[in-house]
Amino acid sequence: MPEEDLVELKFRLYDGSDIGPFQYSPASTVAMLKERIVAEWPKDKKIAPKGANDIKLINAGKIWENNKTVGQCRAPFDDLPKVVITMHVVVQPSITKAKTAEKKADEPPRKNFCSCSIL
Repeated sequence: MPEEDLVELKFRLYDGSDIGPFQYSPASTVAMLKERIVAEWPKDKKIAPKGANDIKLINAGKIWENNKTVGQCRAPFDDLPKVVITMHVVVQPSITKAKTAEKKADEPPRKNFCSCSIL
C-alpha cells in the first residue's frame, strides 16, 4: 500500500499524554484501533481499560463506532496531507459491573416489608 494512503493517528489520554502516532490503512476498523490502544496503554496510569469495549474514541465531536473503518469515520478536514489526527480516548468501564460492585459495597442488604399507617 502506498504510504500516501495511510492515515496517521495519535491518541490523547485523559491526562493529556499521548499514545502514538501510528499509521493505519483507511480500511482498518475502529475495533482494531481500540485493541492497539489497550495493548499500548501505559502501565503507570491509575485508570486503565480492561478491554476494547471500555474505550470510546472521539474525533471532531463524533464517537467512532467499532464496526466502521478509519476511512468511513474521517472528517473532511482530515484529508489535509501530512496531518496527524488526534483522537481523544475516553475510558468508560462497563456500567453494569461498576454499579453492582458499588451497590454491594455501599448499601446494606434490604429486607422486603410493607407497612401502613392509618391516622
